[in-house]
Amino acid sequence: MRKVEVVKYNPEWNQKFEEEASKLSRLFEEELVAIHHIGSTSVEGLAAKPIIDMMPVVRDIERVDDYTERMETLGYRGLGEYGIPKRRYFRKGEEERTVHVHVFEEGNPDVIRHLAFRDYLRAYPEVRDAYGELKLQLAAQHPDDMEGYIQGKHDWVIETERLATKWYKENQDA
Repeated sequence: MRKVEVVKYNPEWNQKFEEEASKLSRLFEEELVAIHHIGSTSVEGLAAKPIIDMMPVVRDIERVDDYTERMETLGYRGLGEYGIPKRRYFRKGEEERTVHVHVFEEGNPDVIRHLAFRDYLRAYPEVRDAYGELKLQLAAQHPDDMEGYIQGKHDWVIETERLATKWYKENQDA
């Protein structure tokens, strides 16, 4: 069972993202549209599990399956859709995870959902701080129960994603 570890923000997370993004850019080549740093490690000042979340956006999600073996040579384990249709999910590190890669096709609504949540937390420090406090509290309550930790923040995340997506779309149109 994995321990739930939430730590204060570490500015080195951006450098780790850049290093890994460079490798993935070379791997996916012309299939790649963009690579985004998402999740809590992408929000300055936010407490987070020390795992870098990355979101490559590709032209054709089906073609990503052709890259699984090459991802494995970089230390990733491919887990297919892993519960989210039209996604390809890879993680680096089994006992001590360091990177999660969520690959989506250009135009998938999950791309907007992830970017909106990240940008909303960046734009509203009070929301970011409330989320950080919730995560620290849940990690203390569920130190050996990742599912309990995830379930504890579920409703907060869903509501914030809803608000963030609305805000993001309004600001995209402006």
